[in-house]
Amino acid sequence: MRRVIQKTVDQVGSVVLGKETQIKLAIACLLSEGHLLIEDMPGMGKTTLAHALAKVFNLSYNRIQFTSDILPADIIGAPIFDKDQGTFVFHEGPIFNQLILADEINRTTPKSQSALLEAMEERQVTVEGEARSLPEPFFVIATQNPSNQAGTFPLPESQLDRFLMRIELGYPDPIAERILLQDQDRRVVIGTLATAINLLELKELQQACKEIKVSEALLDYLQRIIAYTREAAEFTHGISPRGAMALLASAKSWAFMHDREFVVPEDVQAVLPSVVEHRLREASDFTDHVGTALAQRLLNNVDVIG
Repeated sequence: MRRVIQKTVDQVGSVVLGKETQIKLAIACLLSEGHLLIEDMPGMGKTTLAHALAKVFNLSYNRIQFTSDILPADIIGAPIFDKDQGTFVFHEGPIFNQLILADEINRTTPKSQSALLEAMEERQVTVEGEARSLPEPFFVIATQNPSNQAGTFPLPESQLDRFLMRIELGYPDPIAERILLQDQDRRVVIGTLATAINLLELKELQQACKEIKVSEALLDYLQRIIAYTREAAEFTHGISPRGAMALLASAKSWAFMHDREFVVPEDVQAVLPSVVEHRLREASDFTDHVGTALAQRLLNNVDVIG
């Protein structure tokens, strides 16, 4: 199974160069049945990563470009009158796909941002009182530009908490950048990718991740991390129960991807920054989320052995 996962990582890595750790985290997020937030400058490969994942997992894919004038109906869909039938017929919006790229999600208003809340949590949308199920699997990858850029609307905590992970891609290293400059357009390379894991195999992998064993000692360590965020004065608020479950689920998937049948502390430590950074805020900061340093503080201050 590790070979299958590594093949998938390698395929995506042929498009998104030099970012193996970020690719593994994105795949772990999908295996954990969560959603992924990618925050970075424009042009760093966020859209390319989402499209490549859709190709190698053979998922139906749609990209929604979030702008200041987009409406919830543009995302979810809306009833439209059919004159032949003499009634309103619901026309599905782009959200009815297995992998959704919510591109530049923080460039739209909170009203349109909130159109994703029910979909991400309940895997359904409600239109005029009728609940409509979304495809399985349902994986949202949202990208956002740094909040200090013009025309952005910061995501509220309730929205951020629905993302299992948040990652940054960062600039490529010199070798990867040289290949980008000399090689084909990445969009052409994406077209050559083959399916590495089909839908049935993906569901089996997701179930296998849930069955990874967790010892009492490991749970003690995880709970010490969570308790530290709730008790230490440097945090405005602690990690929620949903965040705690997200950390455990991510650690299970990371362990599975590295061919282990049980979670070890190193698995928790590997996924912790991407799971908690967007959920933490420093008490002395009132303008933006600065969880990177706080996540490192958790790793430094919470002992593995209680």
